[in-house]
Amino acid sequence: MRPYIICHMMSLLDGRIDCDVTEKIETGDEYYEVLNQLDCSSTLMGRVTMEMHYALPEAFVAEDKAPIGEECFNIAIQTKGYIIAIDTMGKLKWPHNQFDGMPLLVITSEECPKEYLDTLTKQYISWIAVGKGSIDLKRAMEILRAEFGIERLSVTGGGNINAAFLKEGLLDEVSMMWCPGIDGRKGMTAAFDGLANDFPPTKLKLMSAEKLGDTIWARYNL
Repeated sequence: MRPYIICHMMSLLDGRIDCDVTEKIETGDEYYEVLNQLDCSSTLMGRVTMEMHYALPEAFVAEDKAPIGEECFNIAIQTKGYIIAIDTMGKLKWPHNQFDGMPLLVITSEECPKEYLDTLTKQYISWIAVGKGSIDLKRAMEILRAEFGIERLSVTGGGNINAAFLKEGLLDEVSMMWCPGIDGRKGMTAAFDGLANDFPPTKLKLMSAEKLGDTIWARYNL
């Protein structure tokens, strides 16, 4: 058992997802209005996205680097929904334990220093440590459902974490918004990025499509 998972993204027509650029093209609240319509109680983002928008600028550096070394979790605040950060080795420092009205929950690997997880506990931040070497996303999603009660989850980037969920077969839907603009800069991250060259293409089935001003919103299932 795991949550029902929807990847929700806004990109330019060329698939790039630089928020600074998309916000210059699409200046309204359409992205967040659509996200609310998806009725997901919790939202998950990758380390880079969380570092850009939520975490403190300086990295956490453990004095004692001994790893937690086992699968475990801590529920600091029991609630209906969380804002969830993926942070494999425990590098992000947090100014608060809540953002956008939702408590923070951090997912790390079992290689994460115990000192980092103890720091989260002292800040009343929930956490999950799961996976040897890297985060076991499938097991993390099972823990989210069984222990934290999360039934619907939106994954909102960046491109590498979106691709990781796709690779693990964890996405039930893709909710994609294309705003009326082009980026075109070399090397900019796409909505799904970082997969090996031999990873097969993923065929989707269109569920619905809607015009929101000059923005197109389409929902697909896998």
